[in-house]
Parts: sequence; C-alpha cells; structure tokens
Amino acid sequence: GVMEHVEEAGVHSGDSACFLPPPNLTDATIAVLESYTKQIAAELAVVGLLNVQYAVKNGQVFVIEENPRASRTVPFVAKATGRPLAKIASRVMAGASLDELRAEGLLSAEPVTGHWSVKEAVLPFNRFPETDALLGPEMRSTGEVMGIDVSPGLAFVKSQLAAGQRLEADGMVFLSLADRDKKSGIETAALLAQLGFEIAATGGTAAALRKANIDVAIEVSKITEPNLSAEGDEIGEPIERDVEGETAVGLIDAGRISLVINTPRGRGARADGAYIRTAAAQAGVPLVTTVSAARAAARGLRDWNDHDLEVRSLQDIHAGRI
Repeated sequence: GVMEHVEEAGVHSGDSACFLPPPNLTDATIAVLESYTKQIAAELAVVGLLNVQYAVKNGQVFVIEENPRASRTVPFVAKATGRPLAKIASRVMAGASLDELRAEGLLSAEPVTGHWSVKEAVLPFNRFPETDALLGPEMRSTGEVMGIDVSPGLAFVKSQLAAGQRLEADGMVFLSLADRDKKSGIETAALLAQLGFEIAATGGTAAALRKANIDVAIEVSKITEPNLSAEGDEIGEPIERDVEGETAVGLIDAGRISLVINTPRGRGARADGAYIRTAAAQAGVPLVTTVSAARAAARGLRDWNDHDLEVRSLQDIHAGRI
C-alpha cells in the first residue's frame, strides 16, 4: 500500500493523516517508490513486512528510513486494500510463497478500487488543553481512526469526525498563516469563502487575502509580541501590548469561530499562536496547524457540500475478499 501523508515531512508519521491511494503522486513517482522498496527489501533479504518512509520534492524521491517490521499502519492498509496483511506476512514468514497464497485466494492479484481511505491520528490535546497543540518530530498521537468513501474529501471528513474534530459546514474561519504558508493558504481561504464561510484573519494574513481579492470580515488585533534577542531568539516572557477591536481568543471564547487554521512560524513569533491554539482546544473548536491539512479540510468540506455522508462498510467494499 502506497500512502501519501497530508502533513509534510517534519511531522512524525504517526501524527500525520494519510491517504490510500495517494491523490497527488504521479504514476511515475509511484513507480519509483515501488521500485526502491523492492530493491531495499531484496538487499536486506526481508521476508514478511517492510515499512519504508520517503520524501518527495520536485519529483525527486528521497529515502528517510526503512523498518523491516510491522507498523501500526498495517491494519489500516489491510482494511483499505482488502488484503489481510498480518495473515499474509505470517504465512510468508512460515515458508509459503505469494503464488501459493494467490492460488488459495488469500492474496488477490489486484486491490479493490473505486474508494479512498484516510488514516487520521487521534491527538490528546482536548484532555491536556494547557499543552500547545503543535505537530512536530515527536509523536503525540494516542490512537488512530479511519474514514472511507468514494472521494478523498469525503473520506477525510469522515476521518476528522471519527477523531473528534467536528467540521462545520458554515460559520467563520480564523486564519493566521506563516509567511511561507500564505501562498498556499490563499487557495484554501478562497475555497472556504466560496463555500460561504466568513473569514477572520491576523493583519499580515488579512492583507495577503485581500490582495488576492478574498473578503476578510474581521481583521483581529494581536495580543502579545515575542520578546526577541538581537539574533531573533525568544528570550523571557512575551511583551504584552494594548489592543483595540476583536482578538482571535475573544472570537473563539464567544463561540463565533467554527475552525482555526494557525500555522506556527518556526522559532519566532509564537506567543499569539500559543494563546489561540490553547483557546481552540479549551473551546473544542477544530484546529489545524499545517497548511496541507487545512487544504485537505477545505476540499473535504467542498465534497461534503455536494454529497451526503453515508455509511460504507468494509464488508460491502471488499465483498468476497476478506
């Protein structure tokens, strides 16, 4: 199973949502991934399960790591493809060949197509609201869920609902994007605006959106500014500033925000972002901290706007295969 992560490299794979099949990888890239995986498995003489993580940038494939063992995505891949991977791997390790398993009907020649599956991590930030809800190289998830449907967007929406993030079909979205994310964030904001969402944004993000002819209903004021050294590192407590007008935390506390999209800015100005993410966690407002996840959420809401969610059982999808 070739899975495509939603969050980009730098977020632990255990905390990243992922699609199967991959919605954005080209056939040529997938062929390279499969070729590399077969070469690694053959060179290491792996018999059984193998998990390899890759990064793809500008069409070039890089190997991050390989693990000659089962991973916790094995059950997800099995359910998504209709192949009982644990049973297949156990039989292979015990001496059976893949041809024998195909002859027995245990291993189908081709996986079932026509549906999309999404694995999403369950994160415990609602139980620890004082913890900053940032994703990074340290795994924080405590479980995973799965969504499956006829489009990537619908499958993603189902995965968010299962993970406890109730995406609303309308309301106001708050955006605060790092400079590196503004270009990608404009696409997401435009789609949300087309769906009828109102937009609230911080000053820099609001300026970028308005430049792209996207209406911003509320431009929020800052609460704090980071206390920076001459080298740009944070030192001491943030500097409090007097504010006029609405603040992001005030809008969240008042129940006016239905989705928070806040991408942090590296080691720099995180003070406001931390307050905003904490307020969202305490209020139970869905929170997205990467622009790629925000894009997936917006596309999911678009598909949900066009199609009702329906239960699609694994038994129906993989009839006669499991």
